[in-house]
Amino acid sequence: MNELPSVSVVVPVRNEAGNIEALVTEIEAALSKSGAFEIVYVNDGSTDGTSGELARLSVSRPHLREILHEASCGQSAAVRSGVRAAHGSIILTLDGDGQNDPSFMPAFLTALRAAGPGCGLVQGQRVGRKDTGFKRMQSRIANKVRAAVLNDGTRDTGCGFKCFPREAYLALPYFDALHRFMPALIRREGLSIAYVDVVDRPRLTGVSNYGFFDRLWVGIVDLAGVRWLLTRRKRVPVATEVVR
Repeated sequence: MNELPSVSVVVPVRNEAGNIEALVTEIEAALSKSGAFEIVYVNDGSTDGTSGELARLSVSRPHLREILHEASCGQSAAVRSGVRAAHGSIILTLDGDGQNDPSFMPAFLTALRAAGPGCGLVQGQRVGRKDTGFKRMQSRIANKVRAAVLNDGTRDTGCGFKCFPREAYLALPYFDALHRFMPALIRREGLSIAYVDVVDRPRLTGVSNYGFFDRLWVGIVDLAGVRWLLTRRKRVPVATEVVR
């Protein structure tokens, strides 16, 4: 693929060697009619065969790239590394465990383009969740609390399936767990949000790398911080250059 990509797919992963080939193949099929694209895997300190699998697959795929974190830094840091390294002006993100179905990718791109230049995010919202009952319960509670505090108008900010202009993302203040608060911060910038319902799938192989109790209190602190950020920007200026 010699043409510069207009779309970059960013996939953060940690210890997902068994899921990579199937997911890469599905992404390629989903974007086969969408013009030039690249797939940027961010290997967040994996200790399994993730890097070797990416090396093997990239031999025949010049559009497949690996960004390596020597130590695990978390999902938000991995997404940020991928977006900063991306060559495309439009970013698609999805989880590396196979639960996000790449066949929905064209719908995200269509929604972003239809919404126009004032749109800063297309947020996926999962239906038919395949997680455990406990994990679904914790997500419902977290989403209700977040919506009450931030009023971000989004049902499922925890869904990793997102599409956005690269420059809109890079303009946001960065902190750990940013990916869970993007709708509120995008609205803070005066940009709109579109939504795409996506069918959740069971994880292809392996086990989840993210727990509940290890991020509970951090999430509460993050929520308070984002609320503070929202109150500190009351008005978004409309700035135009004066040409004389």
